[in-house]
Amino acid sequence: MPTIVVDVMPKAELLDPQGKAVAGALARIGETPFTAVRIGKRFELHVDGEVDEAMLAQARQVADDILSNAVIEDVVGIEVVE
Repeated sequence: MPTIVVDVMPKAELLDPQGKAVAGALARIGETPFTAVRIGKRFELHVDGEVDEAMLAQARQVADDILSNAVIEDVVGIEVVE
């Protein structure tokens, strides 16, 4: 069954308090190579049948209209996984 994966992240210019909290926790555990953390959302849209361009366009519309808040978030990826 194909799955359309949609990744949504906070806009780069906005604060990410969850990411800052995780970054602080990483700093407390000792030296790590990570300099910053940003936390987003992943949605999996399961599909019966083949995924064509029309279905991907519909997924992009759903991502923009429902899955993300355009004021504070960007849809950063839409991909099909089998």
